[in-house]
Amino acid sequence: MRLVLISLLAAAVLAGCNPTVRVEAPDKPIEINMNVKIEHSIRVQVDKELEDLFDEDSDVF
Repeated sequence: MRLVLISLLAAAVLAGCNPTVRVEAPDKPIEINMNVKIEHSIRVQVDKELEDLFDEDSDVF
């Protein structure tokens, strides 16, 4: 009797653990927000100004 009760309890627990996996396409398209700020032109400008300054005052170094 005890073995039957344990078997029924185990069957009920296993029936409750029925995993469901769903693979669905999203409703909206995927949006990639790329807020990238590029500041390389400022650095090149400062480097050129320094190079010009050193060329003018060559006796600095």
